Amino acid sequence: MKKAILKLMAITTMVVTIGCSDDNQDSAMENNLSPAQIAELKAIAEDGSWTITYFFDTDKEETSDFNGYTFTFNSDGTLTASNGSNEVTGTWSITDSDSNSNDDSSDDDSGADFNIAFSSPADFEDLSDDWDIVEYSSVRIELIDVSGGNGGTDNLVFEKN
Repeated sequence: MKKAILKLMAITTMVVTIGCSDDNQDSAMENNLSPAQIAELKAIAEDGSWTITYFFDTDKEETSDFNGYTFTFNSDGTLTASNGSNEVTGTWSITDSDSNSNDDSSDDDSGADFNIAFSSPADFEDLSDDWDIVEYSSVRIELIDVSGGNGGTDNLVFEKN
C-alpha cells in the first residue's frame, strides 16, 4: 500500500512538473531579464541605427510599411525614424514591468517591457506598445505583444544597420 501511494505521488509530481515547464519555456527570455540585461539592451539599442526587418500586426505582415526607414533610439528617450525625406519622432524606454503597477497589459507575468510610442502617422502608431522582449543581441532585437483584447499576436524585429 505504501509503495502504491509513493508511486502515485511520484507520477503526479512528474505530470505537474512537465505540464508547468512548457508554459515557462515559451516566455523565458521575455519575462526574466535582470537589471544588468536591461541596461545592456538599452546600451545596444542606443548604439547606432536600426531597420525593421519584420513586423506582423495581428493578422498580416506589414514590414513594407517601414521600408527605407532607419530608427535611432536616443539616450534621452526619443525615437527617430527617418527615410531621408521624412522624419517621424516618438519615444522609447525599457521598463521593468515588475515595478510598473499601472501596466495595462493583463497577460504580462513579469519582466521587462520595450516601450515604443508614436502619435502619428498611422503606420507608426501600430508600433506603439509595451513590447515583451523575446531575444536580443548586438545586431538584433526581437519583440512580441499578445493583445489582451482580441488575442492577436504582434511581432517586431529590429536589425542593426
